[in-house]
Amino acid sequence: MCSKVSKADNELRKLLSEKRLKGDEDRNVGSEVFDRLTLETLYKLAKMGYINQLQGAISTGKEANVFKGIDDEGNFVAVKIYRVGTSDFKKMQYYIQGDPRFNVRTSNKRQLINTWVTKELRNLTRAQDVGVRVPRPIIAKNNILVMEFIGDEIGNPAQLMRQSKISDPEYVANKIMDYVKILYKEAKLVHGDLSGYNILIENGEPVIIDISQGVMVDHPISRELLNRDIDNLFRDFKKMGLEISKDQIKSKIMDL
Repeated sequence: MCSKVSKADNELRKLLSEKRLKGDEDRNVGSEVFDRLTLETLYKLAKMGYINQLQGAISTGKEANVFKGIDDEGNFVAVKIYRVGTSDFKKMQYYIQGDPRFNVRTSNKRQLINTWVTKELRNLTRAQDVGVRVPRPIIAKNNILVMEFIGDEIGNPAQLMRQSKISDPEYVANKIMDYVKILYKEAKLVHGDLSGYNILIENGEPVIIDISQGVMVDHPISRELLNRDIDNLFRDFKKMGLEISKDQIKSKIMDL
């Protein structure tokens, strides 16, 4: 191992002082996520002050893991790390190639992931700029996205809507539909994978997450993705005990 990588690895061990990898599965996840270039990127972000400590995983998925971190000022942050080895590159190419903001036609997997991370940061910024509650993006570098931590002041992450007991379902549903409408009308953006698995509940308020696949409204499949979001929300709202039809959801979002 070269000295540069060795230094990055040693520094990351310090950052991972709170990380617990107990079972074989956890150790495999660690080796998949923290490859050489990821270690180097984490080290650079640490040197820049964005990550002072990396703690346990908030969520794990096939393509990315999200960790709780602490920056140099003592603030909690969310650190999303995309895996090169297990990401769905065909899906990424499909969503990126139809996006007028990007001109990427490559078989280079790492370059594709880096573009995907940049896409997520830009989608979050676009959503935040029009008042949609999403995690505030902080920095994207290579396969890592650092963003606002959604949770309480002692570091407990907010729960997914699917896992939460909703005290006011009607309020939450209306807020979500308002956000989807604002995304479509003002940000000119469609989430594309919106459901109770990609919405957090923080102090009774919905927070939309995982917007990397989001496309512009002039994307060839934007209407298809919007209809898919509406289908998912219809099922989620029904599980919350609300009586609302797909047509009603679509009318509210589209002003029909």
